[in-house]
Amino acid sequence: MKAFMLALGLLITSFSSLGADMSNGADNFYTSEQVTVEKVTFNNQYGMQVAGNLFIPKGLNQAAKQAAIIVGHPMGAVKEQSANLYATKMAEQGFVTLSLDLSFWGESAGTPRNAVSPDLYTEDFSAAVDFLGTRPFVDRQRIGVIGVCGSGSFAISAAKIDPRLKAIATVSMYDMGAANRDGLKHSVTQAQRQQILVQAANQRYVEFQGGEILYTGGTPLTLTGNPIGDEFFDFYRTPRGEVTPAGASAHTTTMPTLTSNVKFMNFYPFNDIESISPRPLLLIAGANAHSREFSEEAYRRAAEPKELVIIPGAGHVDLYDRVNLIPFATLTAFFKSNLK
Repeated sequence: MKAFMLALGLLITSFSSLGADMSNGADNFYTSEQVTVEKVTFNNQYGMQVAGNLFIPKGLNQAAKQAAIIVGHPMGAVKEQSANLYATKMAEQGFVTLSLDLSFWGESAGTPRNAVSPDLYTEDFSAAVDFLGTRPFVDRQRIGVIGVCGSGSFAISAAKIDPRLKAIATVSMYDMGAANRDGLKHSVTQAQRQQILVQAANQRYVEFQGGEILYTGGTPLTLTGNPIGDEFFDFYRTPRGEVTPAGASAHTTTMPTLTSNVKFMNFYPFNDIESISPRPLLLIAGANAHSREFSEEAYRRAAEPKELVIIPGAGHVDLYDRVNLIPFATLTAFFKSNLK
């Protein structure tokens, strides 16, 4: 019986960790004894409450003005997925950091939940600058930003119109506009795009009359054999990175509403990206990332100073949480040099 129970325990452990690849130091839920964390809220310009986590290095001289970094989560995720990890690691390097939930996601305000609004996402980054720049221990002339995945494009969008963001870094960036208009490697045809728009437009009638809200895209709930879908599954649908926001149903992260998702079709974050100059831009992507094309396109279009860093052996989601692959030393050097 003892042998049977041991075998059963091993079997249960095997099933519970199915798909959860914890290699290369995957540590999404990392915490640090060197850092204090405080839940904070602040309003964006439209009076919507934005929720965040404020990370402060222990022993920080709060009588002096410090450099600060805002960290944005992947599109459809919440701050507890990747953003907190980056914020914690950068706080260990002496920065005040702030991870935030974008509007309509996580603990931030906005209905319907999981709605897409690129303009509001962009505004949330500027609202985060408002918040940090009014803390007595933050130097408002030394505020930077890290955008992971979709937040990379929102951070660039914000930086183009908000010169208070002094240094901009993106990791595994998705241009959410191009990804929805054109697909990866321009795989979406004009006919397919028009079909998506028609479907979303007709669904508006349903929801306007009180019908059920439909969701689109997102991470599959089972392994499908599609390499990209399974890559996201391994993070969002396993103990490696799964988070269910308070008050939400399980598995709702990365599932935007169908009718709002088409708003990305009008989102062009790389237009006028050269106007960010002379503020520095750091673009980090995995060598094997399906999203690498977006960082390369941003680099091509941006003006100096700019840097593109390609991480050997890394895919897109690898740079969400694999601390042995994420180039924290590069990020630290970038911000210490440009927020000094």
